[in-house]
Amino acid sequence: MANNIGSLIILTTLVFLLAPTFIIIYISVYNRRKKKHIEEKAQMKLTFESELLKTRIEIQEQTLTHISQEIHDNITQVLSFVKLDLALTDNMPERTKQAKIKQSRELIAQAIYDLRDLSKSLSFEYIRTLGLVKTIGQEIERINKSNIITTDFMVNGTVYSLGEQRELLLFRIFQEAVNNTLKHAGAKCLKISLQYSGQLFNLTVEDDGAGFSTADLPEQVGLGLKNMHNRATLIGGTVAVVSSPGKGCFVKISLNTLINLRADGTRPDSIG
Repeated sequence: MANNIGSLIILTTLVFLLAPTFIIIYISVYNRRKKKHIEEKAQMKLTFESELLKTRIEIQEQTLTHISQEIHDNITQVLSFVKLDLALTDNMPERTKQAKIKQSRELIAQAIYDLRDLSKSLSFEYIRTLGLVKTIGQEIERINKSNIITTDFMVNGTVYSLGEQRELLLFRIFQEAVNNTLKHAGAKCLKISLQYSGQLFNLTVEDDGAGFSTADLPEQVGLGLKNMHNRATLIGGTVAVVSSPGKGCFVKISLNTLINLRADGTRPDSIG
């Protein structure tokens, strides 16, 4: 009996002695995990903001390239034609002169409209106001005007906003997929599809070009696909690429619309 009481006293003493140690270890582990959680969250926020800034710069660079080409190929030629046309009116009969002046006014008005339209395309506020569907629609209209490739655009389902940050990154992913086609595929036709449903959004880009082996990607194409995957992951999406030599390329970006982003761009289930 005395031995049992002695053992109980020793055990109780050990518990009281070891309990603070276990509590200290638990608090230490908890604090380390909490610190790691905060650091990971801060890193994710930094990564998202960095990628968002990079995306804005890339879109602006793409827009500036388009503007430069448009001014050179369209507006400059129109104004040069007007200048030449007006210079020839001096010796024309009055009726013919007035007709030429009227035609020149209409051409100048069109050039002003085109310049105003181009200036709007530089504004992210304009992109935000238009939304993803109309912004992609304008990009496709520009591609079709170039006569480089025939592009078909289809929208299925009821269109709704995916959020400014998501739509900005989705638009850049779309641009990268299309640029890969224009630069490397040698395609004649390009099909773009947007599908909206209650829980899922899909963006597909399909071409009839040369295609490639996913196991042996050209460096530039591989980098573009990597960027697309990284950006899709940041907004809770996935990218699937199906391609083989001689059979074109199919790119599908899928997004669960039930997952909402925090203000810093991170997903509620991304860490923790």
